[in-house]
Amino acid sequence: MPLRRLMYNGMRAYKLALKKAFTAKNLFYTNVIISICLSTTGDFLEQNFELYVKEIEKYDYGRTVQMAVSGMTTGIICHNWYIFLDKVIVGRTLQMVIKKLLLDQFICSPIVIMSFFATVAIFEDNPLESFTDEVGEKFWILYKAEWYVWPPAQIINFYFLPTRYRVLYDNTISLGYDVYTSHIKHYKSKNHSKEDNNEKIER
Repeated sequence: MPLRRLMYNGMRAYKLALKKAFTAKNLFYTNVIISICLSTTGDFLEQNFELYVKEIEKYDYGRTVQMAVSGMTTGIICHNWYIFLDKVIVGRTLQMVIKKLLLDQFICSPIVIMSFFATVAIFEDNPLESFTDEVGEKFWILYKAEWYVWPPAQIINFYFLPTRYRVLYDNTISLGYDVYTSHIKHYKSKNHSKEDNNEKIER
């Protein structure tokens, strides 16, 4: 009996906390925290895979911090974008959903990708050079991948979900994409490391 009561009280507290988290007052902080947590998780999974296949020798905690900061930036952008989008285009008809989808893909997606590269470039030795190089080399790779992932996912998001749950849904779908983003961001540095090692051996 005490165990049942404890479980009941625990579930009740959880539901209450969840309800408070998605109120208008706390929604911004909730969305940002969710984005940070899932971007961190995406990099954690990617790095552990790289360790498993021996692409890297040890876990890079600084890299995970970079991805967490980029997640924070994405959370801020997406929180404000979805609120703006639902104010500009009101309704859940198929025509309205398609309009939101196209605006999301042609406006928000490029902004999020650019902000990702800008955020992680801050941690590099030459931020501006790193940003321009990364955008030139990897922007289209990520943007093309977005067209495979987000159109079907966003149809569900825009048609069925209220505004307050959009970023939560977005980040849930995005977990696999975050793994891919982490891989794309860091594969160049791994190649450069191999080249540097070869140069050292030659010398």
